[in-house]
Amino acid sequence: MRKDPEIYCPECRYRPRPEDRWQCVPSCGTTWHTFWTGGVCPGCGYRWTTTQCPACSELSPHQDWYHYPEGERSFEELNEAVPQAED
Repeated sequence: MRKDPEIYCPECRYRPRPEDRWQCVPSCGTTWHTFWTGGVCPGCGYRWTTTQCPACSELSPHQDWYHYPEGERSFEELNEAVPQAED
């Protein structure tokens, strides 16, 4: 049974709150909660690969914020494990 990952800063372990917001700068300027969209800006569709922590200000890879239970793998890891059909 797949469980949702815990989301917290890989540097300081800060857990994002519902009222936290990130801004798409220097792109479109949209303000939103990056973990509600998996790091994709709802204004312009830009996929952020890094996320800055509101608590410690460290910049970390967005995927490193997702902490899966022991033995569980992320969807990205599962997709990489699936053999691709050859043409």
